[in-house]
Amino acid sequence: MATKIKDALPSHLKSAAGMNGEGDFQQKHHGKTQSAVQFENTSTSVAASQMRNALNQLADTVTDPNDKERFETEMDNFFSLFRRYLNDKAKGNAIEWSRIAPPKPEQVVEYDDLANSEAVEFLGKLAVVKLNGGLGTSMGCVGPKSVIEVRDGMSFLDLSVRQIEYLNRTYNVNVPFVLMNSFNTDADTANIIKKYEGHNIDIMTFNQSKYPRVLKDSLLPAPKNAQSQISDWYPPGHGDVFESLYNSGILDQLLERGVEIIFLSNADNLGAVVDLRILQHMVETKAEYIMELTDKTKADVKGGTIIDYEGSVRLLEIAQVPKEHVNEFKSIKKFKYFNTNNIWMNLRAIKRVVENNELAMEIIPNGKSIPADKKGESDVSIIQLETAVGAAIRHFNNAHGVNVPRRRFLPVKTCSDLMLVKSNLYTLKHGQLVIDPNRFGPAPLIKLGSDFKKVSSFQSRIPSIPNIVELDHLTITGPVNIGRGVTLRGTVIIVCSEGSTIDIPPGSILENVVVQGSLRLLEH
Repeated sequence: MATKIKDALPSHLKSAAGMNGEGDFQQKHHGKTQSAVQFENTSTSVAASQMRNALNQLADTVTDPNDKERFETEMDNFFSLFRRYLNDKAKGNAIEWSRIAPPKPEQVVEYDDLANSEAVEFLGKLAVVKLNGGLGTSMGCVGPKSVIEVRDGMSFLDLSVRQIEYLNRTYNVNVPFVLMNSFNTDADTANIIKKYEGHNIDIMTFNQSKYPRVLKDSLLPAPKNAQSQISDWYPPGHGDVFESLYNSGILDQLLERGVEIIFLSNADNLGAVVDLRILQHMVETKAEYIMELTDKTKADVKGGTIIDYEGSVRLLEIAQVPKEHVNEFKSIKKFKYFNTNNIWMNLRAIKRVVENNELAMEIIPNGKSIPADKKGESDVSIIQLETAVGAAIRHFNNAHGVNVPRRRFLPVKTCSDLMLVKSNLYTLKHGQLVIDPNRFGPAPLIKLGSDFKKVSSFQSRIPSIPNIVELDHLTITGPVNIGRGVTLRGTVIIVCSEGSTIDIPPGSILENVVVQGSLRLLEH
């Protein structure tokens, strides 16, 4: 079996395979110590061996030689992840809370302390990467989330393209725009980006890996062959960007163009625009990795945070925190910042850590279920092994955080967020949302109930977004309809009784008020 593994290895792993079979491959690939490899108990070895056999059988169902080579590369990368998951499980890989400390002053730089010469000469070294693997299903939409209409008839993708076109035109540069798709979004995205062909922008795309879901009971892959149904596979989180960027050939293409730095962010974060000050800071400090952080508020206490772990900088996610320390983790006093997932990285450094097999990001096991094929059968419990790009911070030299203004974190995860970015609180300037100068303090907190979960429901209930420049907090629960020209100020809470409806009349001004019960306006 060791020979089979070695034969199936991607080219950059072959030198790491060693002569002594799987154990050496695992040790070299992830920088494990000999004692860590020996720690594997018998059941771990059996599970790994059975998974390896099953993956080889999956690979045998691919007929096209080129497809087979690509498939085997992905299965090898998946096997490394699975093997590490088994080892972590066997060791009870809990984090040692006593070793965790808030970041040191040199590990987080304040944005206001960065140089501000607007040095445009560094733009020639930059590419922008958007994580475009997610679907809009959580908001009731079909297709890639990035094509949901956000503002003035434009989608997330449209706004990103406008921003980069403006950069290219203003500074006479050619910053490439790179999309990391998943197998869920690739075909749709390919059709959508055709409309930008006449634009002043180079768009490149690559796919993140397609990994087999793992059956919880047997720890074997859910798919029975490479053509198995789509629900048997999953994209393994944005930590996969390193291997996928490398394996797709896009990393080398960018280096050949003179690109040295990538700015990566989530496609749905409308605040993640190119910032010349951070770019200049990265070049001048020779940092290989910069994570944008922003101050925690009550709404962000679950977000991953940057920590000092025995002198090195790391990312700590809530899933890694022992239960007895969760409240401490959420404390704004001890951990002041959270990760925006706006990440700046040196391309040559990415190439180095991939080729040297140094990446060992914390694994996030995500339990889900596949709906049963037939009526009367129970759903199948599965595990997805995922990683996050932020967890790679410890593998890069001079990696640190920059504490940025809140305006650089404007995600749209729900219709509550959508209401905010569609409102008159923001205006659109070259594809970028700019907050109203009359606004005092941070953006308001908006919480819309389950009647507003889908974009279609949200649009039918709030066809015209109220004036919210002076709003602090809005909560709506139940079937509520808001008329045109409504103004909301201060704290507004609207709670509709079960079985009733509340209509807020057109032109209403609601200020520091609780509306509850039922209110229907009859047409005369």
